[in-house]
Formats: sequence, structure tokens, C-alpha cells
Amino acid sequence: MNQWRRYAIVGLALVAAALPAAGCGGSSSGSSAEPAAKVEEVAGTDTSRITLSPEAAKRLDIKTAVVKQEADGTVVPYAAVFYSPSGDAWAYVSTKPLTFVREPIVIDRIEGDEAVLSDGPAVGTKVATVGVAELFGAESGIDQ
Repeated sequence: MNQWRRYAIVGLALVAAALPAAGCGGSSSGSSAEPAAKVEEVAGTDTSRITLSPEAAKRLDIKTAVVKQEADGTVVPYAAVFYSPSGDAWAYVSTKPLTFVREPIVIDRIEGDEAVLSDGPAVGTKVATVGVAELFGAESGIDQ
């Protein structure tokens, strides 16, 4: 996790600066609102489950798309793809409303604005397409 944190701080410094204004930096003063993002480790993995408050999801304009099966393979929007500094590809899967978990994907090829996968989430699964960097920022702790 330290490697993720180090790269995240370097690679997403601008995202970290924007998160408090976007609603992921905690509650505003004088407010008893719930935290913007709750992050819990997923047992047995190096990933975390991120649950956004409805207000944070709205401010970040979180959008999702469904993993599709097309004639040439399983497809996600390229906007759903998140690359680690080491070149690994990931997608944030929506496990339930406002809850996301980073899942590894293997990209066979990119065709326009779509990524054709050789391994990844099941067809019908929702993946984040807007707010992906902010989800990573919340997961890695750079918004604190």
C-alpha cells in the first residue's frame, strides 16, 4: 500500500487539492453531515471499499457505465480505466450504490473510447467512468 500512496501523492497532487472543494475532504465546519467518503480495507487484498456520501457523489458528479459483451469481447468505456504508475490497469467496480472497489483488469486492446478486456469485471457490472481519480485519492488517503 505504501507504493500506491507514494505514487498517488506524486501523480495526483492536483486531485488531492481539489477533493475538499469537491466534497471528499470531510464535513464542513459547523455541519453534522456524514463523512464524504468512508474507506474500509477489503480483507485479503491490497484494495479498499470506498463508500461515498450522496452529497460527495453529487459534487464529484460520479458516473457509471455497465460492462458490455460485444462481438469482439468484453468492453468497458476507456474512461473507466485507471493505470497505476507500474502500468497495471484497474477499474472501480460499483458493488452497491455509492460503493466502489478497485478491481484489476487486463486490456486486450483499445478501440476508440472503449477498452476490450481479456480479464475483468463480469458483463453487467457497473464501473465508474467519472470521478475515478477522486476515488483513487480517497482510497489512497491523499485527500486527508
